[in-house]
Amino acid sequence: MRAELVVALVLAFAGNSAFAQNPNTPVGSPLAQAAQSGPPLTLQQAEAMALRSNPQITIGKLRSLQAQQYVRETRSALLPTAYLSLTGVEAESGSRIAAGGINNPILFTRAAGGAAVTQLVTDFGRTTNLVSSSEFQAKAEDKNWAATRADIVLAADQAFYNVLETRELVKVALQAVEARQTLVDRVQALANAKLRSDLDLSFANVDVSRAKLLLLESQNNYQSALASLSAILGLADEQNFQLAEPTEEIGAPAPDAQPLIAQALARRPEVASLQFQVEAAQKNGSAEHDLWRPTVGAIGVAGLAPVRDSQISHWYGAVGVNINIPVFNGFLYNARAKAADLQAEATRQKLLDLKNTVARDVRISWQETNRAYARLTVTQQLREQASLALDLAQQRYNLGLSSIVEFSQAELGKTEAEIADTDARYQYRLTQIVLAYTTGAPR
Repeated sequence: MRAELVVALVLAFAGNSAFAQNPNTPVGSPLAQAAQSGPPLTLQQAEAMALRSNPQITIGKLRSLQAQQYVRETRSALLPTAYLSLTGVEAESGSRIAAGGINNPILFTRAAGGAAVTQLVTDFGRTTNLVSSSEFQAKAEDKNWAATRADIVLAADQAFYNVLETRELVKVALQAVEARQTLVDRVQALANAKLRSDLDLSFANVDVSRAKLLLLESQNNYQSALASLSAILGLADEQNFQLAEPTEEIGAPAPDAQPLIAQALARRPEVASLQFQVEAAQKNGSAEHDLWRPTVGAIGVAGLAPVRDSQISHWYGAVGVNINIPVFNGFLYNARAKAADLQAEATRQKLLDLKNTVARDVRISWQETNRAYARLTVTQQLREQASLALDLAQQRYNLGLSSIVEFSQAELGKTEAEIADTDARYQYRLTQIVLAYTTGAPR
């Protein structure tokens, strides 16, 4: 019995040394390939690349520029309109148009050229309100663009941390495969020496297979995370980036959610965009009500007729003022004004709903951040206790005081604790990012 114990201790020492040297590290894994060939990438570089290359950013900018052109289009009604005219007519001299209208203009043979200028004098605020409405719409599109930028930055950050987390989980799975393969080698040697049963060897092989399945799943998740990150960065092909771990220290979350809610309502671009849309709808409603007001315009014309009938002067010129007063149009203006008022009220209700949603999102994000922060301590303790339990189980198994089932359970517990601790660390950073996004905090 003493000889068997000596042999077991020697094999245990050899197994521990082999585990320390990592003899079975799979150098051809996706993680090893990424470490060897991938370009370096920091979180700040990922955000800058996403803002530079993601098509959604370009779309948002183009919509903002388009809205600014609508402002110019609406404002053009306040500026003069000038045009040149060239006219040539061959007619029966002195004849008149006798059908098709009440007026009866005289026709003369002529060739003439001239200019006309029209100018809106006043429509009692309608055009001004339309210009203001389009300006608010342009400001709303600017805020929508800012919201798109925030969305892209959030997506890039989440994809970045997902790659970091899945990369660490691949390392955990590799360590599990190495440790359990080492155990198989030890149990195999003990079984060959008739010091352990084939049942122990079967349990050890089962644990290796489970660890390999965990490694395959981790590698697949890592590749999927890389593909998602590449897409967010505007890249058509997957890139095996070498991601740099953030150096910022993990700090405690804010003690109260109420200041964060006030900050979110003041900073979120979506809220600002909808506020501008409310202003635009109100101005558009005022413009629709102004349709009942008179419109005053001025026109001036001047020209020269080098080829003309003797009864026509060689030049002409005139100025005039025109006033249009609406009287009745089948209740069209009433319907347009009512529709504009309803649209303004609907937009106000959308703003109220958005504020409630933002407040809810901030509270949920704050609670998730607190939960994730508290989870950090628990998972760290779990990892330490699992490591201690594994050490004790390994010593008991080496001394023949326990079965391999106890040792396998301890190894499984350690692997699960390492996965939980890794997940807790990165999930807390992700909750911090989401909380910063929901509060509109600049990065």
